[in-house]
Amino acid sequence: MSKPIVALVGRPNVGKSTLFNRLVGERLAVVDETPGTTRDRLMAEGEWLDTAFWVIDTGGIDPTQVGPGRSLQPLSVGSAEFVEQIRQQAELAIEDADVVLFVTDAESGVTAADREVADILRRHQREVDGELRPPVFLVVNKADSTARRMQGYEFYELGLGEPYTISALHGTETGDLLDAVVAAFKNRQAEPEDDDSVKIAIVGKPNVGKSSLLNRLLGEERAIVSPIAGTTRDAIDTHLIFNEIPVTLIDTAGIRRRGRIEPGVEKYSVLRSFQAIERADVALLVIDAVEGLSAQDAHIAGFILEAWKSVVVVVNKWDAIEKDNYTMENFTRRIRQDLNFLDYVPILFISAQTGQRVSQVLPTAVQVQEERLARISTSQINQILQKAQAEHAAPSRTGRPLKMYYGTQVRSDPPTFLVYVNDPSLAHFSYMRFLENKFREFHPFMGTPIRIVLRPRH
Repeated sequence: MSKPIVALVGRPNVGKSTLFNRLVGERLAVVDETPGTTRDRLMAEGEWLDTAFWVIDTGGIDPTQVGPGRSLQPLSVGSAEFVEQIRQQAELAIEDADVVLFVTDAESGVTAADREVADILRRHQREVDGELRPPVFLVVNKADSTARRMQGYEFYELGLGEPYTISALHGTETGDLLDAVVAAFKNRQAEPEDDDSVKIAIVGKPNVGKSSLLNRLLGEERAIVSPIAGTTRDAIDTHLIFNEIPVTLIDTAGIRRRGRIEPGVEKYSVLRSFQAIERADVALLVIDAVEGLSAQDAHIAGFILEAWKSVVVVVNKWDAIEKDNYTMENFTRRIRQDLNFLDYVPILFISAQTGQRVSQVLPTAVQVQEERLARISTSQINQILQKAQAEHAAPSRTGRPLKMYYGTQVRSDPPTFLVYVNDPSLAHFSYMRFLENKFREFHPFMGTPIRIVLRPRH
């Protein structure tokens, strides 16, 4: 049985992201004082009383802002146009949830938006075995004092039962809330599950079409798509089965150059994008074909390599390029030159908007993951080392040449080779690159970095 799902919903700036971080024990959600900061769903695992469950943070629902002339409070720049889409994201989360935490604000009291959100929740509840599902827990957040906790009684008017007055920031009374949430799971048993899915992160600078690619791959509007740079701020995990292989797609915030990272909201978005790369197996580096490969694209590629992750370069918006018989070849040559440290990666030319060659993305990523898990026998490794030394002896330093005695593959994911030598300090970078190429001549390890570790024989 899959883990239960807890969805956090409510109007903007009531502390849903702070509560999310409290429940999962990590700073995964963007936290900012500006209403409307969280736009897409964010999902992570929480645990309480030995019960594991998924927690989904959502964008703030503010029905009072839908339609002309309706405005309750200012949202962050660029967020107002997303209100209807944010509502759709939250409703999707509610439909997936086993328990809903309706988060309100003790400081503000009951607002018109709270009443409308309560109506939305009631409309999405359904009767199962005489009980309304999913159960909704009314959470009055920011109850940091006795006076604030007393104000929680006015929330009875929402008709959603007894309010839980908490402080997500300080953790006050969140334990009682979690006790009730776990009890609401009833007979569900959250069996421990190992996530053995192929984790594919969709990364790149802002506005290159990452969310459009995700939606095209899924065939549904799962992530908000907009031509405005920086729309996706949270890393979103989406699970699917591809050719009987479990896959997790991670859509991430666009990564800007460090000097252009805005303080607050976007800062944490970029950090989370890097974290998404670190927990992925394969990264899809999305490049804008119209703009061409930029220094920032190379910077992201360098981070992927530093994290020892496999990569597929995806050149998007290929439909917007005027082409002749040599356009793709010339574009490929430029990418190979600018990303010469990733000369082993496959390059795909697609259009997420039209669907051109998008069908090649998942098969290529899965194939790259298979290469990431490939192994070479010890006898074959030593044949490679012998051949390499016979073809090109290592240059000597201070009259002492590097001597390789034998090697073995100590792990995969990524492929890691341990080679015993007389003195690792004698190895020059160029010779290590030559040795890597010899390994790739035997097995290409497409899209995957390989690690060669030198160790003195003694």
